[in-house]
Amino acid sequence: MSNVAGKAYGMNAVTPMRPYKTWFQRTIFMASRALPSGLAGLLGLSIIHFARWVIIKRDQWPDLGQGKQTLQNDYMLFCSNFNGTWDQYIDAFSDGIPSGLDLFWFTSTRYPHSIPITPFKDYIRANQIDTDYYYNATPGAAQRDIKSALRIRRAILALAGQHKTLTPEDFQKAYIAELCKLQNELGYQGYAPVASNDTENADKNRNAYVTDQRDAAQALL
Repeated sequence: MSNVAGKAYGMNAVTPMRPYKTWFQRTIFMASRALPSGLAGLLGLSIIHFARWVIIKRDQWPDLGQGKQTLQNDYMLFCSNFNGTWDQYIDAFSDGIPSGLDLFWFTSTRYPHSIPITPFKDYIRANQIDTDYYYNATPGAAQRDIKSALRIRRAILALAGQHKTLTPEDFQKAYIAELCKLQNELGYQGYAPVASNDTENADKNRNAYVTDQRDAAQALL
């Protein structure tokens, strides 16, 4: 699936806004930048690699050969990269900053609010644009994996600096102490368990494979 690269998922959603509301959305964004403490819930979500909201006015769409567009609405582009499933991300967003989400999408046409979650998911899914090509430099590592690897690297460099000055016995003690301290950082690279738009679609995608495997197992009996 083009939206998925290893453990990471790339999301793009484009929502329409009535032009007379665009100024208000700009004001909300300016206030958010001036008061970053209001985004504490968002910044605390460690599954998020990156998230950005961009206002695109109706006369700013690029001409890629299709000719100049005549549009009635302005639009807001939401781009994000995260690790985990689509459902997990939307759930975490809604739980972490429900009021913030309502402000960021307040002016978008027919926005249903982030709570209850089902209409919000339906809204995002209806306005999501699949990624044609999604490049990820570290597809087997999520954000937390990379941070863990950096902490391990710093510890190894510190041990290397002590190697010449410590006796073998003291170095062994220092090594074991660091290993105990960092044992929870020793993860593994791999792929997300669900590479689909949401859990329901993932179950549907797995169904044919599960059925084939079951039939093959019964044929061997």
